[in-house]
Amino acid sequence: VQLQASGGGSVQAGGSLRLSCAASGRTFQDYAMGWFRQAPGKEREFVASISGTGRNSYYARSMKGRFTISRDNPKNTVYLQMNSLKPEDTAVYYCAASIRGLATILSVWSHQGSEYDYWGQGTQVTVSS
Repeated sequence: VQLQASGGGSVQAGGSLRLSCAASGRTFQDYAMGWFRQAPGKEREFVASISGTGRNSYYARSMKGRFTISRDNPKNTVYLQMNSLKPEDTAVYYCAASIRGLATILSVWSHQGSEYDYWGQGTQVTVSS
């Protein structure tokens, strides 16, 4: 599976961005998908995840209510809609794929980067105050 993230950019605080992650390779629905981010000098941080069917999603507490993860399986694409952006959201955002696509209790495992099998190259998001 190859992942290509896009949609990053520079916005002012309070603005919105939608990230996309296009997947190629094997059956997209077999994979749960996640978004992570990493700010300069900080550890990688979980953002959100979604099950293979798209029926289940899970968010990091600080993103819930502002960010929305979704997927379009026929298009092999997962999205991250980010609203009410804050300067502390500035980071490189990565999408990742896990073979645990059928797992529905995402809260148990999907926040751990080690549970993902494939990673995209990252897209930069910069939020200015």
